[in-house]
Amino acid sequence: MFLPIRDRLPTRTFPFINYLLIISNVLFFLWQEALAEAGYQSVGNVLGFVPYQFTHDPVTSAPTILTSMFMHAGWGHLGGNMLALWIFGDNVEDAVGHFRYVAFYLLGGIAAAITQMAIDPGSRIPMVGASGAIAAVMAGYLSLYPKSPITVLNPFLPLWFFFGLFLELPAWVIAIEFFLLNLWSGMTSLASAQHGMGGVAFFAHVGGFIAGFVIVRFFMIGRSRREPERWSGWRPPARSRADSWDDSRYYR
Repeated sequence: MFLPIRDRLPTRTFPFINYLLIISNVLFFLWQEALAEAGYQSVGNVLGFVPYQFTHDPVTSAPTILTSMFMHAGWGHLGGNMLALWIFGDNVEDAVGHFRYVAFYLLGGIAAAITQMAIDPGSRIPMVGASGAIAAVMAGYLSLYPKSPITVLNPFLPLWFFFGLFLELPAWVIAIEFFLLNLWSGMTSLASAQHGMGGVAFFAHVGGFIAGFVIVRFFMIGRSRREPERWSGWRPPARSRADSWDDSRYYR
């Protein structure tokens, strides 16, 4: 329901790994599109993660866990994922460190693929997208900065006249909503026996989220994180540039 637009927590370092991930995803998708235009329509079957293939030939299929994380089903899929990565990834990278962030991101994506495979090991449908890894990043942000204010698009049209087009909510509201919606959607698909018929890999999102929430604390060993601005009720905290970069606000 809530579409995040931006956060308000600065970083202490330039998040070059996060930007490289965004660029890599975009370039990979453009390459996908070019192959499709050239007549190679089965690239998803080759580079996407197929649970059935992995359970029968894990050695050969293992690389597709990684390649599938850089593929997307369309411009909307790509845009939504990259927006979330841009909002949440820079602060997680800033907290855990640049090269730890690479491992954190990849482990989140691997956990997402394994979770989806555990739910539907016989699926022959390729799974593509960075959503599982980004769900881990979102959960990492939730664990580190649960009260950080996030600007979201107001989903209730009548409320635009009272609160405006945008709302500011604490990060925990956005992250928990994402987790519960995906868990509910996944359980609904299981109950209706439609989980093997395609669509969204909801349990990949759930698995990535849980993994990110758990492992981010291990990645924070020996690191300091930036203290988010204090949240008072539902009113966003006052912010000044001087406060945003005050070293005394860092803590372990």
